[in-house]
Amino acid sequence: MPSKAKKGTIYTQSKLKKLSEKHPLCQPEKRNFRLGNAIRPSIVKSRFVRWPRYVQIQRKKRVLLRRLKVPGVIAQFFNPLDKSTTNQLMKLLAKSAPETRKEKFDRIRQKAKDQAKNKNEKDSEKVNTVKYGLNHVTYLIEQKKAKLVVIANDVDPIENVVFLPTLCKAMDIPYCIVGNKARLGALVHKKSATCVALTEFKNQTELNNIARICKEQFNSAKPEMRKPTQGIKSDIREKKLQKLLLIEQAKKTTA
Repeated sequence: MPSKAKKGTIYTQSKLKKLSEKHPLCQPEKRNFRLGNAIRPSIVKSRFVRWPRYVQIQRKKRVLLRRLKVPGVIAQFFNPLDKSTTNQLMKLLAKSAPETRKEKFDRIRQKAKDQAKNKNEKDSEKVNTVKYGLNHVTYLIEQKKAKLVVIANDVDPIENVVFLPTLCKAMDIPYCIVGNKARLGALVHKKSATCVALTEFKNQTELNNIARICKEQFNSAKPEMRKPTQGIKSDIREKKLQKLLLIEQAKKTTA
């Protein structure tokens, strides 16, 4: 009796013709993929997905940054401030956050009411808040008015802020690089912020502690070039070559 057909085998027209001539009980049934019948073979569809253009650019950029040599000036943006110090810094900056639109509106309205009542009161002292805006922060650094500068590491294009670390070093102003420009933007009630600066602060000891950490980690550190890393295919190829070399050496030693 002829052997039964293997499950999942593909039959050509010539094979089917030969099988039809044999015993009717040994003929393979054509697979039916309708409801309640054979289950379709699982296919990994991720290879067939066409990602949006911005996703393709993000992934290509990530691969390029790993494969190419990154100069030290740009490589320092890949090593931001540690998490615990960043949280401490954000709490410190939140105390000097600028007023919101509503708070500004209420302050101006109250000032107008006081003037209408002819109150001869002195204007309140100028409140020192966190300064933001690339041009404004650059001006404060050049005038040596900034006490601490905080730069976001995910600014795109990076050319917008790449000069700030060098400028801070030249003016001897402590600076640090932190993650997420959206986090800096939340401090100043904006969607995102490339950099912020602090000119004055009430609690000077806290500011001095963070400024010291920033100087040690960023101002004093020498920017080092980031070496390129290999891809998965290159790693597998090298491992195979090393394996073959070891086999050849083993053959030579035994011979």
